[in-house]
Amino acid sequence: MKRYLTTLPLLALLACASAHADTLLIDRSQEKPATALPVRGQSMQQVQSQFGDPGERLEPRGGQKRQWPTINRWVYPQFTVYFEKQKVIDVVANKADANEVGPKPPIR
Repeated sequence: MKRYLTTLPLLALLACASAHADTLLIDRSQEKPATALPVRGQSMQQVQSQFGDPGERLEPRGGQKRQWPTINRWVYPQFTVYFEKQKVIDVVANKADANEVGPKPPIR
């Protein structure tokens, strides 16, 4: 019994330490962004003129063979922009570091 009582505080300390080491993506995304983000409805040209060329342009998804519209994705260092018919439909924050817990990276 004494053995369990001495290890219990150690386990509690380790649990607290690991909980503080992780940053949740949802917590960071709810903070006020330090930089401006693209706005829903902006065109591809407006986004490119305001934020420059994206670091990566991912392969379009969807398209004419399917019943869904084509979705284009541009990856910037801090966010990914999703376009439908040349217009912004969503902007998603990218993970800041490997310890951040959040969605999986986009399929490439």
